[in-house]
Amino acid sequence: MTPRLPLAGLIAGAWLALAGPALAAPSLPGGIIRDLEGLERRLQAGDLDTVRGRALAQAERLAGGNAADRWARALYLQLAAAAEGRRGDAAAAAGHLAEARAIEGVERAQADRWLRQEAGLRLRAGQAERARTLLADWFRRHRGEPEDHWLMARLLAAETDWEGAARWVRRALEAGGEPDETEASLAAAVLQRAGEVASALAVLERRLEGAEGDPEAWRRATALAQRLGDAGRAAAIWEAGWRRGALAGRDDLRQRIRLHLAGGTPARAAELLAAALEEGTLADDLANRRLLARAWQAARDRERALAAWERLAERSDAGEDWLQLGQLAHGWGMWALAERALSRALALGEPEAAAWLASLPGQEGRGVAGDAGSAEGNQSSSSVHTGA
Repeated sequence: MTPRLPLAGLIAGAWLALAGPALAAPSLPGGIIRDLEGLERRLQAGDLDTVRGRALAQAERLAGGNAADRWARALYLQLAAAAEGRRGDAAAAAGHLAEARAIEGVERAQADRWLRQEAGLRLRAGQAERARTLLADWFRRHRGEPEDHWLMARLLAAETDWEGAARWVRRALEAGGEPDETEASLAAAVLQRAGEVASALAVLERRLEGAEGDPEAWRRATALAQRLGDAGRAAAIWEAGWRRGALAGRDDLRQRIRLHLAGGTPARAAELLAAALEEGTLADDLANRRLLARAWQAARDRERALAAWERLAERSDAGEDWLQLGQLAHGWGMWALAERALSRALALGEPEAAAWLASLPGQEGRGVAGDAGSAEGNQSSSSVHTGA
Protein backbone atom coordinates (compact mmCIF):
# COMPACT_ATOMS: atom_id res chain seq x y z
CA MET A 1 0.00 0.00 0.00
CA THR A 2 1.45 3.36 -1.03
CA PRO A 3 1.63 5.61 2.03
CA ARG A 4 -0.06 8.99 2.02
CA LEU A 5 2.29 11.51 3.59
CA PRO A 6 0.56 14.91 3.39
CA LEU A 7 2.76 17.72 4.58
CA ALA A 8 1.10 20.93 3.48
CA GLY A 9 -1.63 20.75 6.10
CA LEU A 10 0.88 20.23 8.90
CA ILE A 11 3.06 23.10 7.73
CA ALA A 12 0.09 25.38 7.26
CA GLY A 13 -1.19 24.52 10.71
CA ALA A 14 2.17 25.30 12.25
CA TRP A 15 2.70 28.41 10.14
CA LEU A 16 -0.68 29.98 10.87
CA ALA A 17 -0.47 28.98 14.56
CA LEU A 18 -4.23 28.45 14.77
CA ALA A 19 -5.60 29.78 18.01
CA GLY A 20 -7.25 27.59 20.61
CA PRO A 21 -6.21 25.45 23.54
CA ALA A 22 -6.60 22.23 21.51
CA LEU A 23 -3.67 23.07 19.21
CA ALA A 24 -0.82 20.78 20.24
CA ALA A 25 1.72 21.70 17.52
CA PRO A 26 3.83 24.75 18.43
CA SER A 27 4.42 27.67 16.07
CA LEU A 28 7.46 27.41 13.82
CA PRO A 29 9.86 30.18 12.81
CA GLY A 30 9.25 31.64 9.37
CA GLY A 31 12.61 30.42 8.08
CA ILE A 32 11.78 26.81 9.01
CA ILE A 33 8.36 27.07 7.37
CA ARG A 34 9.87 28.44 4.15
CA ASP A 35 12.49 25.68 4.15
CA LEU A 36 9.88 22.96 4.68
CA GLU A 37 7.68 24.37 1.92
CA GLY A 38 10.68 24.57 -0.43
CA LEU A 39 11.55 20.95 0.25
CA GLU A 40 7.95 19.91 -0.36
CA ARG A 41 8.03 21.60 -3.79
CA ARG A 42 11.29 19.79 -4.57
CA LEU A 43 9.66 16.53 -3.48
CA GLN A 44 6.74 17.08 -5.86
CA ALA A 45 9.24 17.88 -8.62
CA GLY A 46 11.00 14.56 -8.04
CA ASP A 47 14.26 15.91 -6.59
CA LEU A 48 14.28 13.06 -4.09
CA ASP A 49 17.96 12.90 -3.18
CA THR A 50 18.09 16.60 -2.37
CA VAL A 51 14.96 16.40 -0.22
CA ARG A 52 16.21 13.34 1.62
CA GLY A 53 19.66 14.77 2.34
CA ARG A 54 18.44 18.23 3.43
CA ALA A 55 15.57 16.84 5.54
CA LEU A 56 17.79 14.41 7.43
CA ALA A 57 20.44 17.07 7.99
CA GLN A 58 17.86 19.46 9.42
CA ALA A 59 16.33 16.75 11.59
CA GLU A 60 19.76 15.98 13.01
CA ARG A 61 20.47 19.67 13.65
CA LEU A 62 17.19 20.16 15.51
CA ALA A 63 17.55 17.12 17.79
CA GLY A 64 17.40 18.00 21.46
CA GLY A 65 15.91 21.45 20.94
CA ASN A 66 12.77 23.09 22.32
CA ALA A 67 9.18 22.15 21.51
CA ALA A 68 9.20 24.06 18.20
CA ASP A 69 12.47 22.40 17.21
CA ARG A 70 11.10 18.96 18.03
CA TRP A 71 7.97 19.58 15.97
CA ALA A 72 10.02 20.87 13.04
CA ARG A 73 12.27 17.82 13.35
CA ALA A 74 9.24 15.53 13.09
CA LEU A 75 8.12 17.32 9.92
CA TYR A 76 11.59 17.03 8.38
CA LEU A 77 11.57 13.30 9.16
CA GLN A 78 8.20 13.00 7.45
CA LEU A 79 9.65 14.66 4.36
CA ALA A 80 12.61 12.29 4.46
CA ALA A 81 10.19 9.36 4.72
CA ALA A 82 8.25 10.61 1.69
CA ALA A 83 11.45 10.90 -0.33
CA GLU A 84 12.64 7.43 0.71
CA GLY A 85 9.23 5.94 -0.13
CA ARG A 86 9.32 7.41 -3.62
CA ARG A 87 12.87 6.16 -4.07
CA GLY A 88 11.60 2.65 -3.31
CA ASP A 89 13.24 2.22 0.08
CA ALA A 90 10.16 1.37 2.14
CA ALA A 91 12.18 0.17 5.13
CA ALA A 92 14.07 3.48 5.41
CA ALA A 93 10.82 5.44 5.01
CA ALA A 94 9.21 3.40 7.78
CA GLY A 95 12.20 4.05 10.03
CA HIS A 96 11.92 7.81 9.58
CA LEU A 97 8.20 7.74 10.44
CA ALA A 98 8.87 5.62 13.51
CA GLU A 99 11.43 8.18 14.64
CA ALA A 100 9.05 11.07 13.94
CA ARG A 101 6.13 9.65 15.90
CA ALA A 102 8.40 8.90 18.88
CA ILE A 103 9.42 12.53 19.27
CA GLU A 104 8.25 14.11 22.50
CA GLY A 105 5.33 16.47 22.05
CA VAL A 106 3.90 14.95 18.85
CA GLU A 107 0.16 14.74 19.43
CA ARG A 108 -1.46 11.31 19.54
CA ALA A 109 -3.61 11.81 16.43
CA GLN A 110 -0.61 12.70 14.28
CA ALA A 111 1.51 9.94 15.76
CA ASP A 112 -1.25 7.48 14.90
CA ARG A 113 -1.41 8.71 11.30
CA TRP A 114 2.30 8.08 10.98
CA LEU A 115 1.94 4.72 12.69
CA ARG A 116 -0.70 3.66 10.14
CA GLN A 117 1.51 4.79 7.28
CA GLU A 118 4.50 3.02 8.81
CA ALA A 119 2.52 -0.25 8.91
CA GLY A 120 1.93 -0.04 5.16
CA LEU A 121 5.60 0.72 4.55
CA ARG A 122 6.72 -2.20 6.75
CA LEU A 123 4.56 -4.51 4.64
CA ARG A 124 6.08 -3.14 1.44
CA ALA A 125 9.51 -3.74 2.95
CA GLY A 126 8.68 -7.39 3.63
CA GLN A 127 8.36 -6.87 7.39
CA ALA A 128 4.89 -8.39 7.68
CA GLU A 129 5.10 -9.34 11.34
CA ARG A 130 6.22 -5.85 12.35
CA ALA A 131 3.51 -4.33 10.17
CA ARG A 132 0.85 -6.50 11.78
CA THR A 133 1.99 -5.48 15.28
CA LEU A 134 1.85 -1.79 14.38
CA LEU A 135 -1.55 -2.06 12.75
CA ALA A 136 -2.97 -4.00 15.71
CA ASP A 137 -1.79 -1.18 17.98
CA TRP A 138 -3.44 1.37 15.68
CA PHE A 139 -6.73 -0.56 15.64
CA ARG A 140 -6.92 -0.33 19.44
CA ARG A 141 -7.77 3.36 18.97
CA HIS A 142 -9.39 3.44 15.52
CA ARG A 143 -12.14 1.60 13.67
CA GLY A 144 -10.44 2.10 10.34
CA GLU A 145 -11.69 2.04 6.77
CA PRO A 146 -12.20 -1.06 4.61
CA GLU A 147 -8.70 -0.65 3.16
CA ASP A 148 -7.29 -0.90 6.70
CA HIS A 149 -9.29 -4.09 7.31
CA TRP A 150 -8.02 -5.57 4.04
CA LEU A 151 -4.45 -4.75 5.06
CA MET A 152 -4.86 -6.48 8.42
CA ALA A 153 -6.37 -9.52 6.70
CA ARG A 154 -3.41 -9.65 4.30
CA LEU A 155 -0.92 -9.39 7.17
CA LEU A 156 -2.57 -12.19 9.13
CA ALA A 157 -2.78 -14.32 6.00
CA ALA A 158 0.96 -13.84 5.54
CA GLU A 159 1.36 -15.43 8.99
CA THR A 160 -1.07 -18.24 7.96
CA ASP A 161 -3.49 -17.15 10.70
CA TRP A 162 -6.49 -18.01 8.55
CA GLU A 163 -9.16 -17.63 11.23
CA GLY A 164 -7.80 -14.24 12.27
CA ALA A 165 -7.53 -13.14 8.64
CA ALA A 166 -11.10 -14.32 8.02
CA ARG A 167 -12.40 -12.09 10.83
CA TRP A 168 -10.84 -9.04 9.18
CA VAL A 169 -12.10 -10.08 5.75
CA ARG A 170 -15.63 -10.22 7.16
CA ARG A 171 -15.16 -6.76 8.70
CA ALA A 172 -13.98 -5.40 5.36
CA LEU A 173 -16.94 -6.91 3.53
CA GLU A 174 -19.41 -5.70 6.16
CA ALA A 175 -17.97 -2.17 5.98
CA GLY A 176 -19.49 -1.82 2.53
CA GLY A 177 -18.24 -1.38 -0.98
CA GLU A 178 -17.48 -4.06 -3.53
CA PRO A 179 -14.02 -5.64 -3.18
CA ASP A 180 -11.75 -5.21 -6.16
CA GLU A 181 -10.21 -8.20 -7.92
CA THR A 182 -7.22 -8.41 -5.58
CA GLU A 183 -9.37 -8.11 -2.47
CA ALA A 184 -11.89 -10.65 -3.74
CA SER A 185 -9.12 -13.15 -4.45
CA LEU A 186 -7.69 -12.56 -0.97
CA ALA A 187 -11.12 -12.95 0.62
CA ALA A 188 -11.86 -16.18 -1.24
CA ALA A 189 -8.48 -17.68 -0.39
CA VAL A 190 -8.66 -16.71 3.29
CA LEU A 191 -12.26 -17.81 3.80
CA GLN A 192 -11.60 -21.10 2.04
CA ARG A 193 -8.52 -21.79 4.19
CA ALA A 194 -10.56 -20.91 7.28
CA GLY A 195 -13.14 -23.53 6.33
CA GLU A 196 -15.79 -21.00 5.28
CA VAL A 197 -16.17 -22.36 1.76
CA ALA A 198 -19.72 -21.12 1.22
CA SER A 199 -18.70 -17.56 2.09
CA ALA A 200 -15.66 -17.85 -0.19
CA LEU A 201 -17.90 -18.95 -3.06
CA ALA A 202 -20.32 -16.09 -2.40
CA VAL A 203 -17.46 -13.58 -2.71
CA LEU A 204 -16.29 -15.09 -5.99
CA GLU A 205 -19.77 -15.27 -7.45
CA ARG A 206 -20.27 -11.54 -6.82
CA ARG A 207 -17.12 -10.87 -8.85
CA LEU A 208 -18.14 -13.06 -11.81
CA GLU A 209 -20.36 -10.37 -13.33
CA GLY A 210 -17.33 -8.51 -14.60
CA ALA A 211 -15.01 -11.48 -15.01
CA GLU A 212 -15.57 -12.32 -18.68
CA GLY A 213 -11.86 -11.94 -19.32
CA ASP A 214 -10.76 -13.99 -16.32
CA PRO A 215 -11.35 -17.73 -16.87
CA GLU A 216 -9.56 -18.54 -13.61
CA ALA A 217 -12.27 -16.72 -11.64
CA TRP A 218 -14.89 -19.05 -13.14
CA ARG A 219 -12.73 -22.10 -12.50
CA ARG A 220 -12.16 -21.13 -8.87
CA ALA A 221 -15.86 -20.54 -8.30
CA THR A 222 -16.73 -23.88 -9.89
CA ALA A 223 -14.14 -25.70 -7.81
CA LEU A 224 -15.51 -24.16 -4.61
CA ALA A 225 -19.05 -25.20 -5.53
CA GLN A 226 -17.77 -28.73 -6.02
CA ARG A 227 -16.08 -28.61 -2.65
CA LEU A 228 -19.42 -27.67 -1.13
CA GLY A 229 -20.92 -30.75 -2.77
CA ASP A 230 -23.23 -28.57 -4.88
CA ALA A 231 -22.70 -30.17 -8.28
CA GLY A 232 -25.69 -28.39 -9.82
CA ARG A 233 -24.32 -25.00 -8.80
CA ALA A 234 -20.90 -25.93 -10.17
CA ALA A 235 -22.45 -26.86 -13.52
CA ALA A 236 -24.47 -23.63 -13.60
CA ILE A 237 -21.39 -21.48 -12.90
CA TRP A 238 -19.38 -23.23 -15.62
CA GLU A 239 -22.26 -22.95 -18.09
CA ALA A 240 -22.53 -19.21 -17.41
CA GLY A 241 -18.78 -18.79 -17.90
CA TRP A 242 -18.99 -20.69 -21.19
CA ARG A 243 -21.88 -18.60 -22.48
CA ARG A 244 -20.02 -15.39 -21.65
CA GLY A 245 -16.93 -16.53 -23.49
CA ALA A 246 -14.70 -16.77 -20.42
CA LEU A 247 -14.38 -20.53 -20.91
CA ALA A 248 -13.67 -22.05 -24.30
CA GLY A 249 -11.81 -24.83 -26.08
CA ARG A 250 -11.88 -28.61 -25.96
CA ASP A 251 -10.79 -29.03 -22.36
CA ASP A 252 -13.38 -26.55 -21.10
CA LEU A 253 -16.06 -28.17 -23.26
CA ARG A 254 -15.17 -31.59 -21.86
CA GLN A 255 -15.42 -30.19 -18.33
CA ARG A 256 -18.74 -28.55 -19.21
CA ILE A 257 -20.09 -31.95 -20.23
CA ARG A 258 -18.77 -33.69 -17.11
CA LEU A 259 -20.25 -31.02 -14.84
CA HIS A 260 -23.68 -31.31 -16.45
CA LEU A 261 -23.47 -35.07 -16.04
CA ALA A 262 -22.57 -34.75 -12.35
CA GLY A 263 -24.88 -31.79 -11.70
CA GLY A 264 -28.20 -33.42 -12.46
CA THR A 265 -28.56 -32.39 -16.11
CA PRO A 266 -27.28 -35.52 -17.91
CA ALA A 267 -29.51 -34.99 -20.96
CA ARG A 268 -27.78 -31.65 -21.55
CA ALA A 269 -24.41 -33.37 -21.15
CA ALA A 270 -25.42 -35.99 -23.72
CA GLU A 271 -26.68 -33.38 -26.19
CA LEU A 272 -23.45 -31.39 -25.92
CA LEU A 273 -21.29 -34.47 -26.34
CA ALA A 274 -23.31 -35.87 -29.24
CA ALA A 275 -23.01 -32.52 -31.05
CA ALA A 276 -19.28 -32.31 -30.33
CA LEU A 277 -18.70 -35.82 -31.70
CA GLU A 278 -20.77 -35.11 -34.80
CA GLU A 279 -18.96 -31.83 -35.47
CA GLY A 280 -15.54 -33.28 -34.74
CA THR A 281 -14.93 -30.86 -31.87
CA LEU A 282 -14.12 -33.81 -29.62
CA ALA A 283 -12.46 -37.04 -30.70
CA ASP A 284 -14.86 -39.81 -31.69
CA ASP A 285 -13.06 -42.36 -29.55
CA LEU A 286 -14.17 -45.10 -27.20
CA ALA A 287 -13.81 -42.94 -24.09
CA ASN A 288 -16.14 -40.27 -25.42
CA ARG A 289 -18.57 -42.84 -26.82
CA ARG A 290 -18.67 -44.51 -23.40
CA LEU A 291 -19.29 -41.13 -21.75
CA LEU A 292 -22.14 -40.47 -24.20
CA ALA A 293 -23.74 -43.83 -23.40
CA ARG A 294 -23.53 -43.14 -19.67
CA ALA A 295 -25.01 -39.69 -20.13
CA TRP A 296 -28.05 -40.97 -22.03
CA GLN A 297 -28.41 -43.74 -19.46
CA ALA A 298 -28.32 -41.22 -16.59
CA ALA A 299 -30.94 -39.18 -18.43
CA ARG A 300 -33.07 -42.35 -18.64
CA ASP A 301 -33.57 -41.85 -22.34
CA ARG A 302 -34.03 -45.57 -23.07
CA GLU A 303 -33.85 -45.49 -26.83
CA ARG A 304 -30.75 -43.31 -27.05
CA ALA A 305 -29.04 -45.03 -24.12
CA LEU A 306 -29.47 -48.54 -25.57
CA ALA A 307 -28.43 -47.36 -29.02
CA ALA A 308 -25.32 -45.66 -27.61
CA TRP A 309 -24.30 -48.70 -25.57
CA GLU A 310 -24.89 -51.02 -28.51
CA ARG A 311 -22.83 -48.87 -30.84
CA LEU A 312 -20.05 -48.72 -28.27
CA ALA A 313 -20.10 -52.48 -27.58
CA GLU A 314 -19.96 -53.35 -31.27
CA ARG A 315 -17.09 -50.95 -31.75
CA SER A 316 -15.05 -51.96 -28.69
CA ASP A 317 -16.17 -55.60 -28.54
CA ALA A 318 -15.25 -55.47 -24.86
CA GLY A 319 -16.97 -57.87 -22.51
CA GLU A 320 -17.71 -55.17 -19.95
CA ASP A 321 -19.48 -53.02 -22.57
CA TRP A 322 -21.61 -55.93 -23.75
CA LEU A 323 -22.42 -56.77 -20.14
CA GLN A 324 -23.47 -53.18 -19.43
CA LEU A 325 -25.69 -53.19 -22.52
CA GLY A 326 -27.20 -56.53 -21.54
CA GLN A 327 -27.94 -55.46 -17.98
CA LEU A 328 -29.50 -52.21 -19.16
CA ALA A 329 -31.65 -53.95 -21.77
CA HIS A 330 -32.67 -56.54 -19.16
CA GLY A 331 -33.74 -53.83 -16.75
CA TRP A 332 -35.82 -52.10 -19.41
CA GLY A 333 -37.46 -55.31 -20.69
CA MET A 334 -35.66 -55.45 -24.05
CA TRP A 335 -35.30 -59.22 -23.85
CA ALA A 336 -33.90 -60.03 -27.29
CA LEU A 337 -31.24 -57.33 -27.05
CA ALA A 338 -30.45 -58.40 -23.49
CA GLU A 339 -29.98 -62.03 -24.55
CA ARG A 340 -27.69 -61.13 -27.44
CA ALA A 341 -25.57 -58.71 -25.39
CA LEU A 342 -25.26 -60.99 -22.37
CA SER A 343 -24.37 -63.98 -24.53
CA ARG A 344 -21.60 -61.99 -26.17
CA ALA A 345 -20.38 -60.79 -22.76
CA LEU A 346 -20.26 -64.38 -21.53
CA ALA A 347 -18.33 -65.45 -24.61
CA LEU A 348 -15.82 -62.66 -23.94
CA GLY A 349 -15.15 -63.88 -20.40
CA GLU A 350 -17.68 -62.02 -18.26
CA PRO A 351 -18.96 -64.79 -15.91
CA GLU A 352 -21.51 -62.44 -14.35
CA ALA A 353 -23.47 -62.58 -17.61
CA ALA A 354 -24.51 -66.19 -16.94
CA ALA A 355 -26.77 -65.29 -14.04
CA TRP A 356 -28.36 -62.47 -16.02
CA LEU A 357 -28.98 -64.82 -18.94
CA ALA A 358 -30.55 -67.39 -16.64
CA SER A 359 -32.98 -64.77 -15.32
CA LEU A 360 -34.35 -63.89 -18.75
CA PRO A 361 -38.01 -64.86 -19.34
CA GLY A 362 -38.30 -68.38 -20.83
CA GLN A 363 -34.73 -69.34 -19.91
CA GLU A 364 -35.67 -71.75 -17.12
CA GLY A 365 -34.27 -75.19 -17.90
CA ARG A 366 -32.31 -74.03 -20.91
CA GLY A 367 -28.50 -74.21 -21.01
CA VAL A 368 -26.55 -71.04 -21.16
CA ALA A 369 -24.51 -72.23 -24.12
CA GLY A 370 -27.66 -72.98 -26.07
CA ASP A 371 -29.01 -69.55 -25.27
CA ALA A 372 -25.80 -67.95 -26.38
CA GLY A 373 -25.99 -69.75 -29.70
CA SER A 374 -29.60 -68.76 -30.29
CA ALA A 375 -28.84 -65.17 -29.32
CA GLU A 376 -26.04 -65.00 -31.88
CA GLY A 377 -28.46 -66.29 -34.47
CA ASN A 378 -31.02 -63.56 -33.62
CA GLN A 379 -28.44 -60.78 -33.55
CA SER A 380 -29.74 -58.80 -36.48
CA SER A 381 -33.35 -58.83 -35.35
CA SER A 382 -32.69 -57.40 -31.87
CA SER A 383 -30.67 -54.30 -32.72
CA VAL A 384 -32.02 -50.93 -31.47
CA HIS A 385 -29.62 -48.67 -33.39
CA THR A 386 -31.02 -45.17 -33.75
CA GLY A 387 -27.90 -43.48 -35.05
CA ALA A 388 -26.88 -42.05 -31.64
